[in-house]
Amino acid sequence: MKPFLKYLLLFVLFCAETQAQSSRPNIIMFMVDDMGWQDTSVPFWEKLTQNNGKYKTPNMARLAAKGVKFTQAYATPVCTPTRVSLISGMNALRHGVTNWTSPENGENSDGLDEELELDAWNMAGCSPIAGIPNTVHITPFPQILKDQGYFTVHAGKAHWGALGTPAANPTNLGFVVNVGGAATGHPQSYHGEDNYGNKAPRYSTHAVPDLEAYFGSTTFLSEAITNDALKALDYPIAQNLPFFLYLSHYAVHTPIMADSSLVQKYLDKGFAPVEANYASLVEGMDKSLGQVLDFLEDKKIDDETIILFMSDNGGLGNEHPAGKKANHDNAPLKSGKGSVNEGGIREPMMAFWPGVTQAGTVCTQPIIIEDFFPTILEMAGIKEFNTVQQTDGQSFVPFLKNRNQQTSRELVWYYPHNWGANGPGIDYFAALRKDDYKLIWDIKAQKLSLFDLSKDIEESQDLSAKMPEKTRELAERMQALLDERKAPVLHYKVSKKPVRVPF
Repeated sequence: MKPFLKYLLLFVLFCAETQAQSSRPNIIMFMVDDMGWQDTSVPFWEKLTQNNGKYKTPNMARLAAKGVKFTQAYATPVCTPTRVSLISGMNALRHGVTNWTSPENGENSDGLDEELELDAWNMAGCSPIAGIPNTVHITPFPQILKDQGYFTVHAGKAHWGALGTPAANPTNLGFVVNVGGAATGHPQSYHGEDNYGNKAPRYSTHAVPDLEAYFGSTTFLSEAITNDALKALDYPIAQNLPFFLYLSHYAVHTPIMADSSLVQKYLDKGFAPVEANYASLVEGMDKSLGQVLDFLEDKKIDDETIILFMSDNGGLGNEHPAGKKANHDNAPLKSGKGSVNEGGIREPMMAFWPGVTQAGTVCTQPIIIEDFFPTILEMAGIKEFNTVQQTDGQSFVPFLKNRNQQTSRELVWYYPHNWGANGPGIDYFAALRKDDYKLIWDIKAQKLSLFDLSKDIEESQDLSAKMPEKTRELAERMQALLDERKAPVLHYKVSKKPVRVPF
């Protein structure tokens, strides 16, 4: 081949590759921490609730108007299991990270119990490297995206692995850029005046890293993270590279600190201080979403960018020890964070995919957090990939293309731990949902309860006595899944016998 033709061919191939690369959509996943299903002015039910009237989230409404709301989207009862399911595509029964992970490596976050003890669980989180003690070995989806040419950015809360393990640093999980992500599950402070916890003598493992530019300022943490996340996108946009941004807020997790620029309006409305502080955290999160939407429009890439919105577990409930007064509740859902009842696991979720989703629509198909793994890869056009783990998630792309499509679904949750809070469905519980029926197993009491969520979203009418065959069917399936996925096993301390689902 003549040199001229050779270089011409290379140039054509390069242009074709660049065009193929640039035609792939950008993807942003916007994750909120501890945000309840009704902690928004946008209803995720067929009618408004009292909570919907408390909060100001105009940018959530803006996103909902562009895309589709999922009214039956689920996570796990607490944060790290959700985040490991997200990045691995595995259900918590399979990955064995069944409780939140302590930042300190080797420190078990599970409280002691007089009757029950748990086999080893993956208390150090996940790991992209095999052989790390107390972790589950995974191929994270951001690594797959990166390997396929995506510029990957992490900003905010990570909480995938304990200090001293690879997953404590998101750049080991496939992210090119990390802003503020570490082993910690909540910030020591939301305030720039406190250096976000990086200030003697109160420094701890909960100090947020990487935000030195804002130290001593009045910039609230949610805004600082958003600013730096969007700055990180300038490079891939300039280079015409597809990007994936995981914008994972520490808000609205405790400590319930006021955003001084937003809190006064709530105090003026008569909100108690803790309620006003919480409402300002919610509005600050929504303000961040607005910054993202404005940024995409300003860069003229809003029609090339998919946006996914999700929370990692239910909101703090009246049962949570958040002080003398609970800061909010999840009505009409039962209970809150830490619970396998609906208030602990049902989340506000939205999706916008230009040219695919229909504006202002609602999808009632149940989905769960591990479904994001195959969905995001399908959105990116990645059809062939290998993982070291067996995945459980199912892509929800079909429901984005046809929101009215429905499929039979089996979802399962397992919380074999002593979290230390009081309330329905908290501490040693499991649940299985099959279509509209949901079985709850109170592990300590060895009691089964059955609910029809299509008629009883409050989970107030136990049907187990009226429907013994359905109860047994779901109980047998729950035990089968625990066995098949090799979930961590609870034992009675005295007899050493394993605790099994009663049927």
